Amino acid sequence: MREERRWIGLLSLSAGIIVALLICTGLISVQAGAQKTDNDQHLRVYNPYPPSILPSDLSSEIARVLREVDVIESRALARWRALKPPILTGQPPILQDTGTEATETLGELMLFDKNISPNRNQACASCHMPYAGFSGPIPSVNLTMVAFPGTVHFRAGKRTAQRHPYSPFFPVLQYNQVQGLFFGGNFFDSRATGYLLRIPDAEQAQGPPVDTQEMGFPDTACIAFRLSQAMYRPLFEEVWGKGSFDINFPHETARICATPGGAAVFGGSTRPIPLSPTDRTRANTVYDHWAQSIDSYEQSVQVSAFSSKFDAFLAGKYKLTADEMAGFQLFNGKGNCNSCHLDGRGTTLKPGQTDTSSAAMVNPLFTCFGSANEGLPLNPRDAFYYQTKPDSYGFTPNPYGFGYRDLGLGTFLRSGFGSGSSPNVSWRQYAPTVDGQMQVVTARDVALTPPQCPTTEAPGPYFQKGFFHNGYIKSLKQLVHFYNTRDKYAYPVTSGHCPPGTTEKVDCWPMPEVRNNIDMTSGNLGLTDEEENQIVKFLETLSDGFTRPYLNSDTFTGACMKGGSAATQGNELLIPTPPLPPCASAICGVAPVPGPKPIP
Repeated sequence: MREERRWIGLLSLSAGIIVALLICTGLISVQAGAQKTDNDQHLRVYNPYPPSILPSDLSSEIARVLREVDVIESRALARWRALKPPILTGQPPILQDTGTEATETLGELMLFDKNISPNRNQACASCHMPYAGFSGPIPSVNLTMVAFPGTVHFRAGKRTAQRHPYSPFFPVLQYNQVQGLFFGGNFFDSRATGYLLRIPDAEQAQGPPVDTQEMGFPDTACIAFRLSQAMYRPLFEEVWGKGSFDINFPHETARICATPGGAAVFGGSTRPIPLSPTDRTRANTVYDHWAQSIDSYEQSVQVSAFSSKFDAFLAGKYKLTADEMAGFQLFNGKGNCNSCHLDGRGTTLKPGQTDTSSAAMVNPLFTCFGSANEGLPLNPRDAFYYQTKPDSYGFTPNPYGFGYRDLGLGTFLRSGFGSGSSPNVSWRQYAPTVDGQMQVVTARDVALTPPQCPTTEAPGPYFQKGFFHNGYIKSLKQLVHFYNTRDKYAYPVTSGHCPPGTTEKVDCWPMPEVRNNIDMTSGNLGLTDEEENQIVKFLETLSDGFTRPYLNSDTFTGACMKGGSAATQGNELLIPTPPLPPCASAICGVAPVPGPKPIP
C-alpha cells in the first residue's frame, strides 16, 4: 500500500511539473483563455490588469518557485522515511520518542504540498519560502503587484505575504477592557482569532487552502480528500490515528475539488461536497489536524529558530558592531521602536538617554501582539483593485475596484468584505476605534534574505521585499524613514502625485488610506539619516541563521537585484493613483460606520 501511494504521489508531482513547464515555456499563456491538460483540468487564465501591474517574468518565476518547493518537499519526504516511528504509549496517549519530529515533519510536508490546491499548482509555500523569512519569494511580485497569484492564474489576494516565523506565539485574540485594545490573533487583520482551536496560528493555516485568491479549494473537505491520497498519508495516520480518513467521499468529489472556489457552478455554496453529518465532522477533524500540524512545524526550530546575531548577543556570544549597537540604542530610545516591537527591555524616550536595563527575557518576540494604523498610503499597484471583472469561472474577486479600502481589524470586527466572520458580536461596537489597524508583526526575520542576496537594501546585491500589509514600502531604509518623517513630509495627495520638486518616500508622503486611529508614537522622530541607517543595521541582526544555518534557505535559484538607492528603491515603478471613488458602502457603510473622520 505504501508503495502504491508513493507512485500516486510521483504521478501528481509529475503533473505539477508539466503544468509549470507549460506556463514557463508559454504553451499556457498569461493572456485570457483556457488550455486543457491531459488530466482534464482547466487552467483558465485571468488577466484583467492594465499593463505593468503583472511583472513580465511572472510565469517563469512561478515555475521557479514550484521547482524550489519540490526540492524542499523531497527533503521532507526523505526525513520522514528515515524517521523511526514513534511509540504510542501511556495515558493520556503520547507518541513517545519521535512524536515531536513526526508532527513537525507532517506539517512541513503539508506546507510544501502543491496538491493542496485545485490545479495542483499552489502550495502554502508558494507565497512563503524559507529564504525570504517565509514571506513572498518572487522579487518582481514584491516590487509590482504586491499580492501573490493563487491557483487560478492570475487571481491575487489583497495583501503582502505575511511571515511565518514566531507567528505561533501570538495569543488568542482578546479585547482588553482596561486598555481598550485588542491583542492577539493572526493575519494582518487578526481574523484568525484562535477562538476554536485556541491557537491563532493553526486557524491561520486553515485560511489559504479555501481562500478564492490563494490555494482556492471550494470546500474544506477537499483538504481531507487530497490528504487521503497523499504520499505521506501513513504519517498522518501515525500521528492522528488510523481511522482519520474513514470518510465516504461521493463520486463527484474529485471533480468538485478540481474546481476553484467562487465558481458560479457552486451557487455560492461553501460546502458543495454532499457529505453526511458524520463524514462532515470527520473531514472537519482532519482539517483541524492539518492546521495543528502546520502550526507545529512553524513553531519548530526549523522556522522559529531564535538563531540570530541578537540571540547570540543576549547569550554573550556575539558583540554588536558600533553601528548595530547604536541602532539598538535608537531602537529602544529616540526611534521608539520598542514601544510596539518589544525586545524585553525598557523604552526610553528622553534625548540623550540610552537603555541600560537588563534583558527581561532572553527570547523576546519583538511585538506587543497588538495592532496599529501607521498611516500607510493606498498602494495603486495592489492587483486586488483591478479584479473587477468575472473570470472564466464566473467569479469576480473585487466588485468594488478602487472603492475598496482596507480597514484591517475594523472590517473583521464587522465581518465585512475581504475579511472573515467575527465569532464575537460584542466586539463589533469597537470597530470604529480600530479601523485601519493591522497586526504589529514581529520584527524578527524582517531582513532575512537568501545567502546569495545578503540584504534587502539597494544597491545590493539585494532581494526585493515588500513591507507592511500593502507592500508600499520597498526597503528597510524607507520603512524607518517613514516612521521618522511621515508627518514632517505629509502631503494631501495620493501615491504617484507628489508635488514637483519632491521625491515620493524621501520628502513626500502621500496621505493615509485610513485617516482614523493613526499611531502617533511615530511620524516625526527627529532621526538623522545616519541614525536611520543604524536602526536598519540593528534590524538586520534579527535575521535567523547566524548561530546555525537557517534550514532550506539555500533553495533560492533566482537572481539578485543590483543598483539604485535604498531611499528610492522601487520608485521607478510608481504609478499614479487614479481618481478615487468614495469608499464603497459595503465596506464603509457597515454599522458601526467609521469615524470620526469619514473614509475618503
